[in-house]
Amino acid sequence: MINLFEQMKTGNKQQKKAYSAIQELNILNELHIYKPVLCGTLPIGIDVRGSDLDIIMEVKELDLFAGEIRALYADKQNFTIKRTTIRGKEVVIANFIFQDFEFELFGQAQPVQKQFAYLHMIIEYELLKRNPGLKEKVIHLKNQGYKTEPAFCKLLNISGDPYEGLILFGVEEGIV
Repeated sequence: MINLFEQMKTGNKQQKKAYSAIQELNILNELHIYKPVLCGTLPIGIDVRGSDLDIIMEVKELDLFAGEIRALYADKQNFTIKRTTIRGKEVVIANFIFQDFEFELFGQAQPVQKQFAYLHMIIEYELLKRNPGLKEKVIHLKNQGYKTEPAFCKLLNISGDPYEGLILFGVEEGIV
């Protein structure tokens, strides 16, 4: 499993700032039993203004997890928490602001390396390594309002649901 978090310590200015915020919040230690992994655009350097910090976790007891999240972060700016169903799986999602970053904590009863956020990030990371010219094109589309996965799919001519399509593409390319 790839963990890009440590690389952020020596990354660009925004990555260093995010690394520092995550460390100060102590979130990876506080929630270590859930195997937290930072996903999304910031670890792979395709973030734009307003990009959030997505931390995904494997959570078997959603109610217990929601209680822990409330106890740890309810005092943070704009804190919200909800329980919902995504792609047939129950999840808990909490959001809050800390040091000018929006955090999204995402828990579901699935190993992190099998969650869509992780798979998308790994596929995107590998595609950027294979074709560095994609980076600026993706950022350009994101600045025009595209979400990350739809931006990649547009550039790679992947049709249909961009979230499913990107994973299928990653499987076909031998990335995941």
